[in-house]
Amino acid sequence: MPVHIKSRREIGGIRNAGRVVVKALDAVSREVGPGVALRHLERLCADVIRAHGGEPTFLGYRGYPAAVCVSVNDEVVHGIPGNRVLAEGDIVKVDVGVTKDGLIADAARTFEVGRVRPEVHALVEATERAFWKGVEQARHGNRVGDISHAVQEFVERHGYSVVRALCGHAVGLELHEEPSVPNYGRAGKGMTLKAGMTLAVEPMVNLGGFDVDTLDDGWTVVTKDGSPSAHYEHTVLVTDGKPEILTGG
Repeated sequence: MPVHIKSRREIGGIRNAGRVVVKALDAVSREVGPGVALRHLERLCADVIRAHGGEPTFLGYRGYPAAVCVSVNDEVVHGIPGNRVLAEGDIVKVDVGVTKDGLIADAARTFEVGRVRPEVHALVEATERAFWKGVEQARHGNRVGDISHAVQEFVERHGYSVVRALCGHAVGLELHEEPSVPNYGRAGKGMTLKAGMTLAVEPMVNLGGFDVDTLDDGWTVVTKDGSPSAHYEHTVLVTDGKPEILTGG
């Protein structure tokens, strides 16, 4: 698959899609709480996306049956929202993709449901901080491995593990483009980053080990040891200077 360096028009379109992603995630943040059904969060996102001229990118993608991914506790990513309801102390990851005028943006957040255990709260915070450590390296002339290494080094220094079976990716014209962006690796290795690349950088961080399994539904990825997992993602524009978050509001 070729690497797409986005034009100014395409970057503007991805930014517009990113604004809709943010509106959907902000709507979720206002609704999350004990007793809320996962299906409600999915429908809320779908309604917000369509109300702002977009379409849910994930719906039907490779057969995925829902508008967004909703994953709880030990579910890492790709959870299929159903009638299950959230309980006090859960963490829920909501991953949203929006297609608007043919261009795509992708982001995810981990939400705490009521009061969570201190070690789980720390995991959620560390996952977001790991994202920002990685994004600092998303600059023209750096390598993909610089992002990967920055994420891994931060995560492991704080006693967590990064999921290795899944990774970030370029995004924009398609949902998954090259290059892949792992959350572990060696600095100075991998593809050279160029201004105009748009990357979905997305640490997936486990409280326990990094091994994962996929449930019988063929989609939901869970930690093998049952430990909680957190996820944080934005679509990021590589520039000659400071990277720009295209799903940042």
